[in-house]
Amino acid sequence: MEKPEVFVFCPAGWGHAAPRALSAPRRGGQGKGSSSGGTPAAPERPAPLSLQVGTNGVISTQDFPRETQYVDDDFPTDFPVIAPFLADLDTSGDRGNIYYRQDDSRDVSGSLRVGRASVRFQDVDLHAYIVGSDGRAYTAISGVPQPAARALLPLLPVGGLFAWLFALEEPGSENGFSITGAEFTQSLEVTFYPGGETVQVTQTAEGLGPDNYLSLRTHIQGEVPFLPENVTVHITPYKELYSYSSSAVTSSGQREYVVVAGTANQTLSYRLRQNVTFSGCPHVRPPARQQLSVARAFALFDGHEHVLRYALAARIGPARDDAENPVVSPCHDGSHACEAPARCQPGVGTEYTCECPAGYRPEGRGYVDECAEGLSQCGPFSVCLNVPGSFRCECRSGYQPAGDGQACVPLAPPSDPCEAGRHPCAPGDRARCLSRGDGRATCECLPGYTGDGIHCSDVDECAESPCHPAAICYNTPGSFSCRCRPGYAGDGFQCTYGERLTPCQHEQMYPREVPPLGDGHVPQCDEQGRYRPLQCHGNSGHCWCVDAAGQEIAGTRTAPGTTPPRCGSPEPTERPPSMCERWRQSLLEHYGGSPRGDQYVPQCDPSGDFTPLQCHGDSGYCWCVEQSGREIPGTRSEPGTTPPCLPSVAPPSVRPEPRPDVSPPTTGTFLLYAQGQQIGYLPLNGTRLHKEGARTLLSLHGSIVVGIDYDCRERMIYWTDVAGRTISRAGLEPGSEPETIISSGLMSPEGLAVDHLRRALFWTDSGLDRIERARLDGSERRVLFDSDLVNPRAIAVDPVRGNLYWTDWNREAPKIETSTVNGANRRVLVHTDIGLPNGLTFDPFSKLLCWADAGTKHLECTFPDGSGRRLVQNNLNYPFSIVSYANHFYHTDWRRDGVIAVNKETGSFTDEYLPEQRSHLYGITAVYPYCPGGKTHPNPIPWEFWWVLGV
Repeated sequence: MEKPEVFVFCPAGWGHAAPRALSAPRRGGQGKGSSSGGTPAAPERPAPLSLQVGTNGVISTQDFPRETQYVDDDFPTDFPVIAPFLADLDTSGDRGNIYYRQDDSRDVSGSLRVGRASVRFQDVDLHAYIVGSDGRAYTAISGVPQPAARALLPLLPVGGLFAWLFALEEPGSENGFSITGAEFTQSLEVTFYPGGETVQVTQTAEGLGPDNYLSLRTHIQGEVPFLPENVTVHITPYKELYSYSSSAVTSSGQREYVVVAGTANQTLSYRLRQNVTFSGCPHVRPPARQQLSVARAFALFDGHEHVLRYALAARIGPARDDAENPVVSPCHDGSHACEAPARCQPGVGTEYTCECPAGYRPEGRGYVDECAEGLSQCGPFSVCLNVPGSFRCECRSGYQPAGDGQACVPLAPPSDPCEAGRHPCAPGDRARCLSRGDGRATCECLPGYTGDGIHCSDVDECAESPCHPAAICYNTPGSFSCRCRPGYAGDGFQCTYGERLTPCQHEQMYPREVPPLGDGHVPQCDEQGRYRPLQCHGNSGHCWCVDAAGQEIAGTRTAPGTTPPRCGSPEPTERPPSMCERWRQSLLEHYGGSPRGDQYVPQCDPSGDFTPLQCHGDSGYCWCVEQSGREIPGTRSEPGTTPPCLPSVAPPSVRPEPRPDVSPPTTGTFLLYAQGQQIGYLPLNGTRLHKEGARTLLSLHGSIVVGIDYDCRERMIYWTDVAGRTISRAGLEPGSEPETIISSGLMSPEGLAVDHLRRALFWTDSGLDRIERARLDGSERRVLFDSDLVNPRAIAVDPVRGNLYWTDWNREAPKIETSTVNGANRRVLVHTDIGLPNGLTFDPFSKLLCWADAGTKHLECTFPDGSGRRLVQNNLNYPFSIVSYANHFYHTDWRRDGVIAVNKETGSFTDEYLPEQRSHLYGITAVYPYCPGGKTHPNPIPWEFWWVLGV
């Protein structure tokens, strides 16, 4: 039966229970999918109340198939497989806890004398991995220089700390972490026999970090026996008694180990004393004594990766009787009377003798000076330094220890890799090599190229549209050029057109590539180059009337197969221009025929009257007017709402019945969120969450909906399903049925973004490590990126500027990247001070890219080029997805299982919605009654209007 969790108030760092299994993230490669072929797992879930012990790096970046990542019972044959302790090692199914901390510090310090050589620890890391279900503890130390790495093989107590901390608890017993918590200091002294070498180890746990990671520092100082190459060390199983007080734990013992070289072996031993001090909890009384039983213990050294590894399987239980635990020798429990540096040699029972170690003379006659008496055996280029009872050899300046630990060899002077041509940089026409002076080089891409200096690709400056809209951009390696189109004059950055082309002729000759003009419509012009009053779409069959500027006249569009509208300017004799038409024409002439997006142009109906609803360009601000065109006070609305000044359109007499599990939304701005097997609807009252109006919009049994986005032009919602491995869509009109548009070639589709201008769909696949693109019906599908991706998740698009953004929560190197919507000019925007960037949103109004990070707990924003980074909120819980609307952010949260509102300016939490059915919420999106930066219908817009809008 699982031990219940009991919480008491104790000093910081005191733990309430041993850690449980943690469902850790998985990394890319072949280990992504389930080995049994079942339903793929949903994205990473946080583990509440779980402990994660810190390390600070990854020994190996090698990927393993998921099957080999499991911790099997065939211990330790699996140990070399899981020993790299990858941060995304699969530990599902209560297989273990990953103890991981990612920073740039080093957790092992100190120095060591090995034989006659001195070694100082620099850039040394300690990693740990625990299988809590059966008390297994794996420890790895990387970066230890030779010959110290091999000599530390017998020093199993370094990893033995984790075995005691997380030992399998027998009934009524508690392991170390249950007693000490996350703040303690272990002091360990080990004396090796027969040489008498002594080493001190101090391991300090500094508490839990912001992400519930345990920080651990290890300091090693002293001397250990030298071990030659090609030897292995076998550790015999052992039992150890621990004595407990209110704030300290002590133990001592004698250990044996066998050094094997080929067919020869030698049994050696060492004595150890250890104590652990901590801030005791006054509400808990620890046991007086407990016994740690280590049934299996292994020590390995990987010379290829230079990694020292320990593995132990331990359980903690009550102290046994004397029949099971014989009398402990005074040499072992520290009760002997031998004075340092004399050694205690155990005898029969409690008998012992005191012996002087090598290098000392008995009866107080001092110690031997091996350096003065010529007994040092220090080699050439070395200096002999005498110490009590022994000596050590240190290399002179300009020399370093040889592999045997005794001789010294000259240091090779560092060469300049840039001059020698040994650098990995890209060719000189794309990158330059910068020497660091220590034999290493740094690579840097030249201007006009992007990359890491090793791989530099040409920047497609044309993707940023640097030229005038009436010019053609030509990309060249490292640069670009602009040239005005025929009929225009200028330098390509400023172009003016002469009288040879009218606006209609220009649009006819140079149609826009970006929707809605990219929908295939080519305007019809008369003999004078003016727009014909009647315009018809060559492919769809729609027809409509236009005014002199080519703008569609509202209410004139007819459906395919019906009689086209009657168009043409009324004869002056029939009706003179109305006030609305005269005012409109005057403003158009004042604007030069091409008003900007922030300039007002009156809207007139076919009879010349002001339309009751007037809007200010594409800003989203609208108001009602009276018959004379004057604004009616109090009717002006904010973006996202429409004042009720138009007569309502009568619904058809017969409507298709909606499916029972679909609840069509009302008008206005609202949020849609993914919650497992359903898509929820949450209306907004201004920017406040209208919680009473929340309901289920669409039920999708058997699905796990993750990514969600909205097409404002056709009022369609799109979503990804990681359970069904599909991408689907459905209309927001009553009776709409879900439609699967992509059902093959997916493994774990997560983030999704809709480009309403190009009629395109983008998504991330964290199983295949891809970013793909297709049309909104699923056709013309293609892969944009399938390299340098580990865990792609969120994705966002800026349709107006044609830019794509996505996150990758790779534990080793999380980042936010960008490219054009066609996959050009890929580059990293953010790669520092991020941890788990789950959510990403592009605000079309402020032009800011913002993200929510479940690792750093930050909500941050930046400009699309990566500059101007700003922190909005630094205390999020566990955000998953985020969307921007007006002056607020709305994000789903896995700790609260709800939707949280955050003010953009102040960063304060302003509102919260928690669904009655509590489960994780995934993607979230906002639905506007208009298209940001565009129109809600695919009407043709004169070409000149686009460039003044900044498109």
